[in-house]
Amino acid sequence: MAIQLTQAAARRVQNMLQRRGHGIGLRLGTRKSGCSGFAYVVDYADEITADDRVFESHGVKVVVDPASLPVLEGMEVDYVRNNLLNEGFEFRNPNVKESCGCGESFSV
Repeated sequence: MAIQLTQAAARRVQNMLQRRGHGIGLRLGTRKSGCSGFAYVVDYADEITADDRVFESHGVKVVVDPASLPVLEGMEVDYVRNNLLNEGFEFRNPNVKESCGCGESFSV
């Protein structure tokens, strides 16, 4: 299985990297957090280590550390705009069993 971006998410990442002026893709990970166990970590990928797993989606590299991979495997990342004030990445993760009420954390 892979980690994929929708076309909208890939365009957003490409635009962000262009404005930033450097970077090779999007880095996704997880950290222990919140009442449900895990939270997503999203950052620019400026390098790829020997242990990282790299996926490519719509021309954008998605870099994942080995510890986060089992939690993120099979996930799709979208970029959504609900209105002018509410936009961001949306994570469709088939491994999530439960999310906390505030949406900040999840369990697998």
